[in-house]
Amino acid sequence: MAIVKDLIEAKKDGSNYSIEGTESVLKAIGVMASANISAVLITEEGKIVGIFTERDYIRKGELQGICADKTQVKDLMTKEMITVTTDTSVEQCTALMMKHNIRHLPIVDENQLVGVLSMRDVIKTVLADRESTIIGLENYILGSGFAT
Repeated sequence: MAIVKDLIEAKKDGSNYSIEGTESVLKAIGVMASANISAVLITEEGKIVGIFTERDYIRKGELQGICADKTQVKDLMTKEMITVTTDTSVEQCTALMMKHNIRHLPIVDENQLVGVLSMRDVIKTVLADRESTIIGLENYILGSGFAT
């Protein structure tokens, strides 16, 4: 059973993108576009205070007709973040994402940000684990004489 620590070690890009809450929504969108990501962490005085996602922009910004270059990202960010630790299992991450209808989980250990997991990271790991299980079962069946 994989844990978050395994996913962090396997990630190619360990960058954690963040901007200050007083920055504009337009800057946040620019950071996400240039890094090809769909969420940035929001900080105040170096401390993580929220997360801003594409969903936040669409649901809280565009639909309300905000001006992205004049609105501070802290006004649209999600403040109540669900976090995990490096010891959290991938199954628990999947359950949290499904339960709370979220696509990103900040990873925090001892009040320090370690990284961010996306739904893509979790799905990739779950599929790899299942494929490994299937191959193991096939090898067992073929090696035990139960092949058809």
